[in-house]
Amino acid sequence: MSTLYQDAQRAGQEAVRTAILDRAISLLVAEGPAALTMRRIATEVGSSTKVLYTMFGGKEGLADALYREGFARLRRAQERVPAAADPLTRLSNLGTAYREHALAEPAYYRVMFEQAVPGFRPSAEALAVAETAFEASTAAVTACIDSGAFRPGDAQEIAKIFWAASHGAVSLEIAGHFPPDTAAHRYETLMTAVAQAFSPRPAPATATATADSASPTEEGQTS
Repeated sequence: MSTLYQDAQRAGQEAVRTAILDRAISLLVAEGPAALTMRRIATEVGSSTKVLYTMFGGKEGLADALYREGFARLRRAQERVPAAADPLTRLSNLGTAYREHALAEPAYYRVMFEQAVPGFRPSAEALAVAETAFEASTAAVTACIDSGAFRPGDAQEIAKIFWAASHGAVSLEIAGHFPPDTAAHRYETLMTAVAQAFSPRPAPATATATADSASPTEEGQTS
C-alpha cells in the first residue's frame, strides 16, 4: 500500500509540497503546534525527515511555507472571481469570495491571521506573497474610483479598509459568534456600509440635522 508521499510523488514536486503542508496543517488544528515536528509529519506522510528538511529547512521554514500557502490560495480564489461590467459588483463579488474562501480553509486562515504557531514571524518573502493576495481588490477599487462610483482616493488604502472590515466579520463567524443563518446577511450589510462611506454622493440628512435647522420661531412656539 502506497503512502501519501508516494502518491503525491507521482503527480510531481508541487503535489508533494501541497500534501505535506495539508497534513501539517491538519495536525496543527487537531493537536496544536507541538505536533509540528519534522519527525511526526514525515511519519504521517510516509517520507523521510530528510525530505522535509530539504524542502522547508525546519519547523520555522514549515510555518513560513504554511503562511505563504494560505495567502497563495487566497490570491487564487480572488483571481477566479469572474469579471463584471459594474465595478461595484466586481468589488462585492471579491468580498464574497474572500468570506467563502476563509470558511472553506479555516486552518490556513488561522495560520495567516491568528498566530496559530506561537512565536512565528513571517519572512520578508512571505509578507510579499501576502501583499499580492489583495491586488485584485485594489484593482477593483481603482475601477470604482475611475468610474465615479467612489470619490477619488488612495485605492490601496481603501482596499485595506475593505479587508479590515471583511476580516473582522469573517473572524467572528469562524469563532462561532455569528451563526450561519445571519452571518451572510451581516457580512453583506457591512460591505455595503463600507462602500457607502466612499460614495461621492452625500449622506442623507438625519433627523438631528433637520431639527437643528428649525427656525427659532418654530422652536420657541408654544401650544
